[in-house]
Amino acid sequence: MAGEVIVRFSDVSFEYSAHKLLLEEASFSLREGSRIALMGQNGAGKSTLFKLITGEIKPTEGSISLTPRDATIGIAKQVIPQDMLDLTVRDYFATAFTEKKYNLDKLIANVFDVVNVDLPLDRKVREFSGGQQARLLLAYAIIQNPDILLLDEPTNNLDQAGIEHLTGFLMMYEKTCLVISHDADFLNAFTDGVLYLDSHTKKIEQYTGNYYDVVEEIAKRIERENLQNARAEQEIKKLKAQSEQFAHKGGKLRAVAKRMRESAEEAEESKVEVRREDKTIRPFTIPTQQYDPFFNGIVANITSVSAIVNGKPVSKERVLAVRRGMHVLFSGPNGIGKSTLLDAIANRKAAGVAIQDDILSGYYKQDFSNFDYKQSAFDALLNVMKEQDEQKLRAVAASFLLDGKVLANPIETLSEGQKGLLAYAQLVLMKPGLLILDEPTNHINFRHLPVIAEALDQYEGGLIMVSHIPDFVSKVRIDEIVDLAVI
Repeated sequence: MAGEVIVRFSDVSFEYSAHKLLLEEASFSLREGSRIALMGQNGAGKSTLFKLITGEIKPTEGSISLTPRDATIGIAKQVIPQDMLDLTVRDYFATAFTEKKYNLDKLIANVFDVVNVDLPLDRKVREFSGGQQARLLLAYAIIQNPDILLLDEPTNNLDQAGIEHLTGFLMMYEKTCLVISHDADFLNAFTDGVLYLDSHTKKIEQYTGNYYDVVEEIAKRIERENLQNARAEQEIKKLKAQSEQFAHKGGKLRAVAKRMRESAEEAEESKVEVRREDKTIRPFTIPTQQYDPFFNGIVANITSVSAIVNGKPVSKERVLAVRRGMHVLFSGPNGIGKSTLLDAIANRKAAGVAIQDDILSGYYKQDFSNFDYKQSAFDALLNVMKEQDEQKLRAVAASFLLDGKVLANPIETLSEGQKGLLAYAQLVLMKPGLLILDEPTNHINFRHLPVIAEALDQYEGGLIMVSHIPDFVSKVRIDEIVDLAVI
């Protein structure tokens, strides 16, 4: 059961600049032992809220307090910082403590049991897969045994076994936990409350219950507010009509008309601002490149596939012609080498996989490291267009909720979710003949996922995908599965 308040926000406002307000007079509290989901659409400022809690950034106005003041905070960020990727696993965990831990190896072994992973301590962090790095991020936060555990998209890159193991751990977790995730089913398994960061009002709404409870409560609230305004509007029309009638009759009735006009004004003031839902991206199509008239229909040839088994690369003959309109799923657990293989395919360096020379490939990379982070979002879109058309670019960007302000910013300033939407906007403008998708649901608000799944399902070019989200995969037509675990 939740105890005393451990985190309190009092009228907190935060803005990056005069034109980028993220929070306005936000107030809420977290109690000891509570397990709370932090929700809100991509770019609303959820990761920024974590930085405010940790003290990495300070509020523009208002106050943030911890009780006790020395309450410790452990955070599992979305990605491992670039300056830590070349550390060994042992050295990476050593940075979690301010003093040297002589039993560090034992502490690491214990936390590896919690996150269900076994990795050599002398290997560099960058040598591990996205799923293995996701487990390292979790372990890094948990090893500190913090009073407050902050998890930022902890299921990204995790396979189903990893998600289930994490869910079980959090269901038994007794300390305070605040989780950012777009995986509603994952959140509903263990959370007992929701903080909803409203991107329209810049406020934080606090609810009890799981996310589905909150969605239902918000829907009922919107219905009530719309009904209240409809009744008020009917009353206003009635009063105005009667006021006009009495005003024309003159005499003492003019005073009656005045009172009715005043009543109409009061009714107008009684109308409430209806809560607005988070926006969802519009349905879209990823166009396929125009093929040569003599195109034989094959976009890529697979003669062998590679994987990592017991820490060593192995390969197996696998003859598969990926044709236009064919959708292929590469499957297997974390650490088997799926991302490494897809990256090699995308860069046309994979032994045993050859993309036809004239085929244009579009690549959704799970960590977005193929972006030039110093480049503006606008230039990132413009550079993939064969025929540059600014009006079309902005229209496509807007359909992915990327407005003019976002487009003008360097990619490094975008949220991870906005980077994902930018990647999809690139694919639409690029018109590729082959899609290579590595965890295409990473960082994406779950409201957008059905729209994205439908676009991929209908894509008419060749498609090679890795995804650990069964519900998403079930909505995309898959013609062939290549299981790397059985090679």
